[in-house]
Amino acid sequence: MDEMTFNEPSKAGMPPPKPSVKMIVLRGLVVFPGQSVVFDLGRDKSIVALNKAVESNQDIFLVAQRRHNAANPAPKDIYRVGCLARVKQITKLPNDSFRVLVSGIKRMEIESYANITPYFEVVLKEFVSRPSDPILVEAAKRRLADQLEKYKKLETNFPADAMRSLDLHDTKSFIGLMGTHLYREDGEKQKLLETPDEYSQLEDIYAVMVRECEIMAVEKKISIKVRENIDKNQREYYLREQIKAIHDELGEDTDEIEDYRSRAKARELPEEVQNKIDKELARMSKMNPTSPEAGVSRTYLDWLLDMPWSEESDDNLDLKRARNILDEDHYGLEKVKERIVEYLAVHQLTKNLKGPILCFVGPPGVGKTSVVSSIARAAGRKLVSMSLGGVRDEAEIRGHRRTYIGALPGRIISGMKQADVINPVFLLDEIDKMSSDFRGDPASAMLEVLDPNQNNAFKDHYLEVPYDLSKVMFVTTANSLDTIPAPLLDRMEVIELSGYTYEEKLEIAKRYLVPKQLAANGLSEEVVTIPDSVIMQIIAGYTRESGVRNLEREIGTVIRKIAVKVVENGKDNIGHYDVAKADLKEYLGVVKFTDERKNDSDETGLATGLAWTSVGGVTLNIEVAVIPDGKGEIILTGSLGDVMKESCRTALTLVRLRAEQYAIPLDKFTKYDIHIHVPEGATPKDGPSAGITMATAILSALSGRKVNRNVAMTGEITLRGKVLPIGGLKEKSLAAFRAGVKTIIIPKGNRKDAEELPTEVKKNVKILCAETIDEVFTSALV
Repeated sequence: MDEMTFNEPSKAGMPPPKPSVKMIVLRGLVVFPGQSVVFDLGRDKSIVALNKAVESNQDIFLVAQRRHNAANPAPKDIYRVGCLARVKQITKLPNDSFRVLVSGIKRMEIESYANITPYFEVVLKEFVSRPSDPILVEAAKRRLADQLEKYKKLETNFPADAMRSLDLHDTKSFIGLMGTHLYREDGEKQKLLETPDEYSQLEDIYAVMVRECEIMAVEKKISIKVRENIDKNQREYYLREQIKAIHDELGEDTDEIEDYRSRAKARELPEEVQNKIDKELARMSKMNPTSPEAGVSRTYLDWLLDMPWSEESDDNLDLKRARNILDEDHYGLEKVKERIVEYLAVHQLTKNLKGPILCFVGPPGVGKTSVVSSIARAAGRKLVSMSLGGVRDEAEIRGHRRTYIGALPGRIISGMKQADVINPVFLLDEIDKMSSDFRGDPASAMLEVLDPNQNNAFKDHYLEVPYDLSKVMFVTTANSLDTIPAPLLDRMEVIELSGYTYEEKLEIAKRYLVPKQLAANGLSEEVVTIPDSVIMQIIAGYTRESGVRNLEREIGTVIRKIAVKVVENGKDNIGHYDVAKADLKEYLGVVKFTDERKNDSDETGLATGLAWTSVGGVTLNIEVAVIPDGKGEIILTGSLGDVMKESCRTALTLVRLRAEQYAIPLDKFTKYDIHIHVPEGATPKDGPSAGITMATAILSALSGRKVNRNVAMTGEITLRGKVLPIGGLKEKSLAAFRAGVKTIIIPKGNRKDAEELPTEVKKNVKILCAETIDEVFTSALV
C-alpha cells in the first residue's frame, strides 16, 4: 500500500506550498471526467468540505473509499486517484443531509494530505496518462461499435437517456458513461478510472460488455426454456419453473421446499405443528426465493424444525447419588439439600412436576445458582439458565409477532432450543429484578410459564403454536422477595439460603475455594499452604458479605501474588510457601474491615440495634439527645425511611405514656427537643424491626439511665408496648456475635427461630425473648 505524506508549511528559503483542494470521500460511487453525477452527503466531514469549497469558489476533489463499510475512512482506506469536479447545484434534504450535483472535470492523483480534520484537504498532482496508438484506438472503437449493438438489444436496465448519449466519437464521455452504468463493482470502476491510456480503457470496457452480453444471453435462454414448458396462463407454475431452470443452468440440484418437507417427515411432530409447516411451505412455494418474505419463512421453518417437541433425556433419580452430589458440591445447607431430595423423590413417584416451583432466596454469593447446577447434575438433566435481571419487555418472555422486522421467539423458547430436550432444568435467575414499563409486564407473562396448569400449552407469539413446558423443572433464584409480584410468588415455594457463619466460610474455603484457586493459577497444595487462622483473618478483615464470592477473590489474590514469586524464583527453585497473617498486608494491603464492636461503655441515649441488609446482618447504633430550651419538636436524621420514621414516633409516644412509671418529668416532652439520629447518614435505612431499640434509646435519654453496652436488640413495637416478631434473625444474630455482644433481645414470637441459630452463636450469646417493651427496658437499662 502506498505511503501517505502530509504537506508541511514552507520554511525560509524553500518554495511556497502547493495549493490544496477540499476532498470528499464517496462510498459506493466513482465519478468519471465529463460526467454529471448526483449524490447525497450525510457525513459531517464531507458536508464541511463542501461548504468550504463553495465559500471559496473552488472545485472539489471526489475520490472513492476502498472499503464500503468504513464509516470514518482514514487515508489508508482511500484510493489515490479520483476526479476533480465542479459543484453545480446543492439541495438541502429534510434529514440534515445534502444532495449535490457535480460535473467531473479531469482525473487527478493525491500527492499529499494537507488536512484530515475537520475535513479532508489534499494537494493534487496531474494524473499521468499514456498516449495511445491512434490505430489501436480506432480498432478498439470498431470492435466496441459491433458489440454495443448486441448490448443494446439485450440490456434493459441501462438508463435510456444515457444509452442515447453513447457516442464512440466522444471517447471521454463514452468511457465515463460506460464506467458509470456498465460496471457493477466499485473496484472495477476504480480500476477503469486509474487505467492510464484510452486504448486499455476501451479494451477493458469491451471485455466487460462481452461478459455482460453472455450473462444476459443465458438469462434470455432460461426465460425461453421456461416459456416452452408451461402454459402462459399458469403464472405461479411459470415462476417455479423459472427458478428450477436457473438452478439447472447453474448445475445445482436443490429443492429447498422438498428439503423442508423431508426434515419434517423425519420428526415426530405434533399435528398442529405439522399443519403449520405445511401451510408455510405452501406460501413459500409461491414466493420469489430472493424476497425478504422468503427469508422470514425460512427462519420460521428452521425454528419449528429445530425445536425439541418430543425428545427428552432419561432421568437419573437415584436419591443416594443425589445426596452424594449435593454433599460434594456444597458444604452445609442441610435443610436446602433435604428439600431438594424430597423434590426428586416426589417426582420419581408421581412422574410429573406439577408441584410448586422452587425459589432459592438469599444474599449474593451464598450459592443459589450453584445449587441449581447440582440439582441438574443430581437429576441427570441438561441445565439451561436465563437471567431476568433488568428484563422489562414482555416480548423477552413471549417473543415478538412475526409481523415485526427481525422478530424472534422469546428467551423461554430460545432456552428450550438450546437444551434440545423437553425436560431440562431451567434456571430463571434474578427473578426479583424484573420490571415493567410501556412495553408490558414480563412478570405477568411469567405466570403462564410457571403455572403447572397452564404451561402445557405455552403460547409464544413467534411460534404461534402451543409448546409443552410441563416437563421442564423450573427453578428460580432471587436476592429478595419484596419486589416479586404476589401472584408470581404464590406459584413458588421459597427456600431461604441465609448467610454463612465464619466457621462455615472457613470450611467452604478449605474444601472448595482454595483448591479451585490453586488449580486456576497453576499451583498446588504441595507449593502453597494457607492455614485456618490465615483464612479466618481474610474472612474477618478483608470481606464483609453473607456469601463467599469476595472471599474467593481475596484468596485468588493471595495465590496470584505467590504465583509471581514462583515464576521469579524459577521452576527449578519453586520451594514451599506458608502464608502467615503477617503476609496478608503484603498480599492484600491494609485490613479493609474491622469487626463491628460493641460500645466501649454504658451510655445514656445510645442503644445497639440489629438490622438485616442484602449482604447480611449489621449492628446499628441509635443515638438520642434531649435538647433544653426547646418546643417539644422531634428531629429525625440519618436518612431514615418512612417505616423507621413511624417507629420513632411510635416509640416516643410509648415512652411518654410510661413517663410516670419511669420517673420522667412531663415537661421534657414540651420544653425540650428530642433529636433521634442513626449514624452513617449517607446510607438509607428502613425496615420494621427498630422499634424496641428506638424506645430504649429514648427512655435512656429522658430518664438518664444508661443502656448496657453488652446488649443488642431487634423487634417492632405497638403503642401498647407489645413486641412484634421480625425476620432475618440468623443474619442479625451473627452480626451481634461478630460485634462481641453478650446478650441479644428478640421478640417472643421468634423463639422458634432462635432454636435454628448457628451453634457458635448459641454458645457465645445469651438470647432473651421479650413479649413487652417493659421486659426490654428491664434487661437493657442499667
